[in-house]
Amino acid sequence: MKIVLLGYMASGKSIIAKELAKKTNLKWIDLDFYIEEKENLKIQDIFKIHGEIRFRTLENKYLKELLTSKSDFILSLGGGTPCYANNLQIIQQYSKSIFLKASIDTLFDRLINDKDSRPLISNIAESILKEFIAKHLFERNQYYNMADIIYTVDNKNVNEIVNDIIKLNNLI
Repeated sequence: MKIVLLGYMASGKSIIAKELAKKTNLKWIDLDFYIEEKENLKIQDIFKIHGEIRFRTLENKYLKELLTSKSDFILSLGGGTPCYANNLQIIQQYSKSIFLKASIDTLFDRLINDKDSRPLISNIAESILKEFIAKHLFERNQYYNMADIIYTVDNKNVNEIVNDIIKLNNLI
């Protein structure tokens, strides 16, 4: 079984995947960490040195590598992963996908103090960040909404979300 968590940056994909893996005894893989390990470069450095197009090419390569493997795991994706190349089709073919849906306000509250570690928003002024999130989310929602399950995370803690996902998927 392969479960893929997708959604916008700061929707909770990594923390939820990590906790979900603990409770289900499945391995947790974060695609960004996997890429960093394989390329021996931080994501921010891949963006700076090689640009977004190279990053998206690597992302596609390693997503395919993981999802076509025989291993079972919980995979957390980067926010843009389903929106590029044929990534969404690969996700749909080889895994069960869950969209962690968060409101613009929730995302803004989570991102405002974490801008520097996020290449896509590190240069966005705080005064227009909410507008940027809204526009970006609008562009990406068409991909996110194609997930097998859409789960709203607003006003829920990690344990609630993980327990709900386990129940929804009959994981234990």
